[in-house]
Amino acid sequence: MSKPESQQRPDHDDPRRRRAQDYMKYSGMAIQMGIIILIGAYAGKRLDAYFQLDKSYLTVAMSLLAIFAALYLTLKDLLPKK
Repeated sequence: MSKPESQQRPDHDDPRRRRAQDYMKYSGMAIQMGIIILIGAYAGKRLDAYFQLDKSYLTVAMSLLAIFAALYLTLKDLLPKK
């Protein structure tokens, strides 16, 4: 007597499950990028206020640094590992 079809095929081969895992992975990456950029902008704004700068140089610098950090982390996750 053979097993039912759902028990013959492992779960990791199910295309619906794989697609759901991909959605979770990429939405998690987007949320991670957004949080990193927000933290960088907030830190820059606080530093500008702390040093009482007339222009928001540190906000721009910290925001750009956060963008590059978020892109680095995202690309590191996307590229295949050796």
